[in-house]
Amino acid sequence: MSDIAARGYANPSVLVSTDWVAEHKGDPNIRVIESNEDQLLYPSGHIPGAVQVDWAADLNDQLRRDYLDKAGFEALASKIGITRDTTVVFYGDKNNWWATYAFWVFQLFGHTNAKVMDGGRLKWEKEGRELTRDVPSYPATSYSAPERDDAKIRIFRDEVLKKIGTETRLVDVRSPQEFSGERTHMPEYPQEGVLRGGHIPGAKSVPWARAANPEDGTFKDSTELKAIYEQEQGFKSSDPVIAYCRIGERSSHTWFVLTYLLGYPNVRNYDGSWTEWGNSVGVPVER
Repeated sequence: MSDIAARGYANPSVLVSTDWVAEHKGDPNIRVIESNEDQLLYPSGHIPGAVQVDWAADLNDQLRRDYLDKAGFEALASKIGITRDTTVVFYGDKNNWWATYAFWVFQLFGHTNAKVMDGGRLKWEKEGRELTRDVPSYPATSYSAPERDDAKIRIFRDEVLKKIGTETRLVDVRSPQEFSGERTHMPEYPQEGVLRGGHIPGAKSVPWARAANPEDGTFKDSTELKAIYEQEQGFKSSDPVIAYCRIGERSSHTWFVLTYLLGYPNVRNYDGSWTEWGNSVGVPVER
């Protein structure tokens, strides 16, 4: 279904089409941002005018395992030439996997004027749209960010422990083999040092990519999404939900789907995820 507004989403305006981006990519009040797992994709060709935000180099603290702080976010925003009034539009590879991750980090700093291009790089490329290797340069801005607010959309290990066995729903968005403990990493990916396989007790297995249409990377409509999360798993929009994966990247995609497309008001991303849980001493593990 090409018409985003007709898909029954709770917040359809958070998604924009490739047509919309093609029409608005030169708008000075809009900044298109590419965020990929594969850092070589952007230099090989990107949407004209788009800037790159690298999940590892730009969004993460380079010393401790955490995200950039207020000063770091202000420096990033200044570098890519945005103000708090700029509409930022994220897109990327892997069904917008890292695009929703970047979107999530921007929400930690209250940049709510943000959207995702439905279908990401896959759809843009399949439609034969223009790509360029020219890297744009925008005048630096003076961006004033609030302190990072982790409370609403982020959760940490000790709080997750307290939620086990309560009304909070846990959704494990990794592959079924990771959920079962058969694997300790994604298929075709390296082992990252996790000592134990399995899942958090009580978690439901809903692989993140089920929310996307494999042929073009677009999000499934609300009826299809509700069938996955509500009819199959028994979730309700009133449920508090915790999503987790390996390092919080795949689960940011599910967080986006539940929060914006289905309108769940209380969804948090456990970005410590299995690389933390599977190495923690004394935490419960199910297989």
